[in-house]
Amino acid sequence: MKCLVGVLRSIGDWMNKQLRIPDPYSNKKFDATENSLESGGLPMANGNSEEPVEGSDTHSEASSEASDALTIEQRRAYKLELQEGISLFNRKPKKGIEFLINANKVGDSPEEIAAFLKNASGLNKTLIGDYLGEREDLSLKVMHAYVDSFEFQGLEFDEAIRAFLQGFRLPGEAQKIDRIMEKFAERYCKCNPKAFTSADTAYVLAYSVILLNTDAHNPMVKNKMSADDFIRNNRGIDDGKDLPEGYLRSLFERISRNEIKMKEYELAPQQIHSVNPNRLLGLDSILNIVIRKRGEELETSDDLIKHMQEQFKEKARKSESVYYAATDVVILRFMVEVCWAPMLAAFSVPLDQSDDEVVISLCLEGFRHAIHVTAVMSMKTHRDAFVTSLAKFTSLHSPADIKQKNIDAIKAIVTIADEDGNYLQEAWEHILTCVSRFEHLHLLGEGAPPDATFFAFPQNESEKSKQAKSTILPVLKKKGPGRMQYAASAVLRGSYDSAGIGGNASGMVTSEQMNNLVSNLNMLEQVGEMSRIFTRSQKLNSEAIIDFVKALCKVSMEELRSASDPRVFSLTKIVEIAHYNMNRIRFVWSSIWHVLSNFFVTIGCSENLSIAIFAMDSLRQLSMKFLDREELANYNFQNEFMKPFVIVMRKSSAVEIRELIIRCVSQMVLSRVNNVKSGWKSMFMVFTTAAYDDHKNIVLLAFEIIEKIIRDYFPYITETETTTFTDCVNCLIAFTNSRFNKDISLNAIAFLRFCATKLADGGLGSSSRNKDKEASGKISPSSPQAGKDGKQENGEMADKDDHLYFWFPLLAGLSELSFDPRPEIRKSALQVLFETLRNHGHLFSLPLWERVFESVLFPIFDYVRHAIDPSGEGSPGQGIDGDISDLDQDAWLYETCTLALQLVVDLFVKFYNTVNPLLKKVLVLLVSFIRRPHQSLAGIGIAAFVRLMSNAGDLFSDEKWLEVVSSLKEAANSTLPDFSFILSGDGIIGNHEPALSREDNGGSTVSGRPDDDSERLRTNYLYAGISDVKCRAAVQLLLIQAVMEIYTMYRSHLSAKNTLVLFDALHDVATHAHKINTDTTLRARLQEFGSMTQMQDPPLLRIENESYQICLTFLQNLIEDRPPGYDEAEVESHIVDLCREVLQFYIEAASSGKISESSSGQHHWLIPLGSGRRRELAQRAPLIVATLQTICSLGETSFENNLSQFFPLLSSLISCEHGSNEVQFALSDMLRSSVGPVLLRSC
Repeated sequence: MKCLVGVLRSIGDWMNKQLRIPDPYSNKKFDATENSLESGGLPMANGNSEEPVEGSDTHSEASSEASDALTIEQRRAYKLELQEGISLFNRKPKKGIEFLINANKVGDSPEEIAAFLKNASGLNKTLIGDYLGEREDLSLKVMHAYVDSFEFQGLEFDEAIRAFLQGFRLPGEAQKIDRIMEKFAERYCKCNPKAFTSADTAYVLAYSVILLNTDAHNPMVKNKMSADDFIRNNRGIDDGKDLPEGYLRSLFERISRNEIKMKEYELAPQQIHSVNPNRLLGLDSILNIVIRKRGEELETSDDLIKHMQEQFKEKARKSESVYYAATDVVILRFMVEVCWAPMLAAFSVPLDQSDDEVVISLCLEGFRHAIHVTAVMSMKTHRDAFVTSLAKFTSLHSPADIKQKNIDAIKAIVTIADEDGNYLQEAWEHILTCVSRFEHLHLLGEGAPPDATFFAFPQNESEKSKQAKSTILPVLKKKGPGRMQYAASAVLRGSYDSAGIGGNASGMVTSEQMNNLVSNLNMLEQVGEMSRIFTRSQKLNSEAIIDFVKALCKVSMEELRSASDPRVFSLTKIVEIAHYNMNRIRFVWSSIWHVLSNFFVTIGCSENLSIAIFAMDSLRQLSMKFLDREELANYNFQNEFMKPFVIVMRKSSAVEIRELIIRCVSQMVLSRVNNVKSGWKSMFMVFTTAAYDDHKNIVLLAFEIIEKIIRDYFPYITETETTTFTDCVNCLIAFTNSRFNKDISLNAIAFLRFCATKLADGGLGSSSRNKDKEASGKISPSSPQAGKDGKQENGEMADKDDHLYFWFPLLAGLSELSFDPRPEIRKSALQVLFETLRNHGHLFSLPLWERVFESVLFPIFDYVRHAIDPSGEGSPGQGIDGDISDLDQDAWLYETCTLALQLVVDLFVKFYNTVNPLLKKVLVLLVSFIRRPHQSLAGIGIAAFVRLMSNAGDLFSDEKWLEVVSSLKEAANSTLPDFSFILSGDGIIGNHEPALSREDNGGSTVSGRPDDDSERLRTNYLYAGISDVKCRAAVQLLLIQAVMEIYTMYRSHLSAKNTLVLFDALHDVATHAHKINTDTTLRARLQEFGSMTQMQDPPLLRIENESYQICLTFLQNLIEDRPPGYDEAEVESHIVDLCREVLQFYIEAASSGKISESSSGQHHWLIPLGSGRRRELAQRAPLIVATLQTICSLGETSFENNLSQFFPLLSSLISCEHGSNEVQFALSDMLRSSVGPVLLRSC
């Protein structure tokens, strides 16, 4: 045992020297620099692989380090292949030799093969003999070379035979023996020419000697040969003469006394066929000597030792046993791989079976050295095998059986943790499991109640009180035997691997076991304080501390998962070691926290509420300690540190845990507000999660704390990290959606106003970081980026402008609230949104305003523009929240939407100087309202249009006016009523299907008959089409009035070009209306559906009249005002064309259908007009009067030039019927005052 320990100690010392690891037994061990085995590469001493060299630090020798290990590795590979060939030879000699020749392990000449057979160890001697006796050419040559390699000069004949037969066993076949002995005799005579007359003599004598050897030493031969018999048998063999009798007699005596036999160091038969690396590397052959000799029952152990020494000497004598001076530590791996298993057995068995103090001390020292070497060399499997075995010998899993040697094993574990902590890696888990069990027993010994008392789940109240009385109190009062009631379970503990209760099936504990346990627990006092393992964790190197923390988390998880006996020992230690190691460099601490973070999340979501609460409280303690450290700006570590709170807050199903987290975070803010930097991000995430919680109390509690933070600590929030402002805003927005309490939502909106004020005051620490990332949190990806980029390129990003990008989350959040189902919230949000923009808009640059309009203001109207039912009667589309009913939708339209649109317009007007490039976008928004087939929406849009014009018209340039009039033209063209569905008959279904699908869904029950079905569908589509037409007609009237109103206000601002655009727009409306009004088929169909349509006939007469009327006004005013760009000829041609068109249409209307023709083509009497037609003509009369007056107002030249075109129309007017006499009066005036003088002049 001393030798084995000595071997391991010397290996360890050499390794420490090579790796410059400080001596673990010196007091300075903890002051040494950290030695880490970086990425598997070992720092190695220098040297040369052939002869021993003192470790040298010179650079010149460093290059030999790498080759050193490589050389050994190559030799090892060579030896393994060689042994494979030997193993094959021992089964099939010819194939074995062939393999070895091909693998270049043996040369292919007979001499080289012979030398291999003679010198290689591990070859089966019988098979060597068989191979040498073969008569094949190669075997024969090898046999000759084999025999010739012996030097028999000066040897007695029996000595020569003895030497010859030591290397192989003679084969059983006579011819083979004959060939071998014949060659032997020849060689002997060659070496000793004077010994015999000829080789024949030696050949015969050799046979005689072999026969004598068998006769004398084989127990099966009963009648032994005498010396005289031997002499007689060999008469006349020396060429007919006798050999000297004395020579033969002495030969006989030497053979009889000392048997000729092979050296017995070949492998045992059972090992011949296996190729196992340990065997190949020679160790099993040493063990085999012991095992085999034990079987042969040597008299004493001295004989055994003596025999082993002989065998070792013999192995050392063999030519391949060369000793190399190792300088490369990697070589230790190969050595350890060979000997670790037997050593583990050698240390484990005595430790288990013996109570001898010296033996146990040696075993434990052996374990310590073995663990040191395997750990430093990163041999994980081997290290874990030793550590696990030692951990089992502590017997902590079965405390009733603890003896002094187990206490020593515990001490050894503590020493190993102290000395080799840097190299233990995963093996820490076994050591910390022992520490955990030790502490558990230690507590039992002191009589403290186990953790389970605090973490158990009592079933009901009575059990709670019972538990309180019967368990906790006596334990605290008594320190005697009563304290052992918890220890009973410890006695019954099962195997090393089981954490639960095993052992006695009955579960009863005998008093003897109890007494044993009491004395054993008292023995534990010898071990002393275990906590030094944790305090010294700060001395571990960077990799080791992470392994240590991982193992501790694993052990803690096992402790807490125990169903019967959950414990928090390791959990408390996690807090301790995190505290001890908090001053490590940030990079290492990040890695440690990555492990701890996952652990706390798992435990925080535990089903056992008490444990989860304990974990969260532990995390709080840690966070408080961590927040004592200063964090520099722009770091993110506090945020990472607080992440577990956020994750547990989101995942935990227990209300108590969520409430605890809010209180923990609250405490952190209130007590460490000066130090919180990036931690704000996680804190706000916790509160944001709380805002969406299902429990009212949590929402209220969280909001109460947020209120306090924003009121009292707002400057701290953005002190170093301006991005946290965004998190704060997002958190408030989450509270505005609270469904529990309206006041919370309103207060959150008020706080958003407060945040906006702070933002506008420049209250956020200035920072040059690109904030676009945070700003885009709630912004649609389509937001234009170019403006911002452009601004940065020009270098105009002023400090004050820098944080303007924080406006987005705030403004977008408020804008989203305009969809809230609660009217108060909608109103308050819009109020704050627009108030903020009004008050602080002067700070905004154009790119920022672009983003505000695109991403904040326009989205308020998105679903209005796309999703309201065209009929104006159905339910709202998908865009509006399902919560909003029809009534709410109307309220939304008339209150929120109208107000919002007005506010957008007012905002645009207020900041027109900055935002004027956005006019087009605002106009597109308004036109999209007007185009909606929904009278209320279109009305809102038109009203907003007029409001915009009346407030901002004075500010518009000519280009801007062109945009305005073009928008009006687009609006007019897109709202033209479409009557085609009435004419297309069955085609209605196809055209208006989408418009009515929703209304249909809510309709009456569908009848089973397809005819009824299609009839009902037709009717529905007809209704939809008619309501759409009526809606469009109403919108067109509103639009015409709005155009006139705007024109009246800004007549002086409009250029001729812009006025003509308006003229075109209204002219299009008028011609379209006229086309409808004169379509007799259409009017007839409308008459049929009279009750359904409730439309006058003709349907669009008012639109036609008003449009033409305004067109005339535009042209007359153009002539009168002569604005910039006025072209007299162009305007005049417009007037002439328009007047002719109007008169022509009137004459057609007055005369249509009144002339009937007979088949003979002769005219019949005129049929007088019906009352309906008279009414229509009466309505058209004012327009005709105005037209006649316009013609009169033309200049004299112009009037004369165009009179020829008008005269036929005037004469037709005279001859047709009229609905009122206004036309005739006007016509008479015109003829008298204008036409008459021209005619007179021409005469």
